Amino acid sequence: MAKSSSLVALLGLLAVAGFQHRDKIQEALKGASNNTGGGGSQGGLGGVLGGLGDLISGKPGSGNVLTGGLNDLLDSFRGNGQKDTADSWTTVGVPTKGLTPPEVEAAIGRETLTELSQSTGLSYEELLKRLSSNIPDAVDRLTPDGRFPTTDEEARRSLLG
Repeated sequence: MAKSSSLVALLGLLAVAGFQHRDKIQEALKGASNNTGGGGSQGGLGGVLGGLGDLISGKPGSGNVLTGGLNDLLDSFRGNGQKDTADSWTTVGVPTKGLTPPEVEAAIGRETLTELSQSTGLSYEELLKRLSSNIPDAVDRLTPDGRFPTTDEEARRSLLG
């Protein structure tokens, strides 16, 4: 099953920068907005985030790519039998459940993760490790009070603080 470009971009962002490194996320997002070719390896993210320049720079008509990626991410886990885990990230008063690398691999898929590994320059194992650590925290922060961001601007503010 092919994953949406918004999901792949969100995963690449979380894998390379990690949610706890907001300064690195901000640099990656700025690099993506300046990357018009989509090729290159802008901080390891060029191939993954090249198509998000309009979104990151806030140009009109860019759509809700980050919020769409968030929905796709949650759907991937829910559709793979990990509904309780995914719901714990967005439900107020419920402890946020962590992930293991095999759970990430099962929900996201080897093909998408291999593509991300190649695009980011991270080894497959390191990518899984980072995503299993960063996804729960990032989703939890993106959904304060159990509410999903309604715009990409709101999602960017949540990611960047």
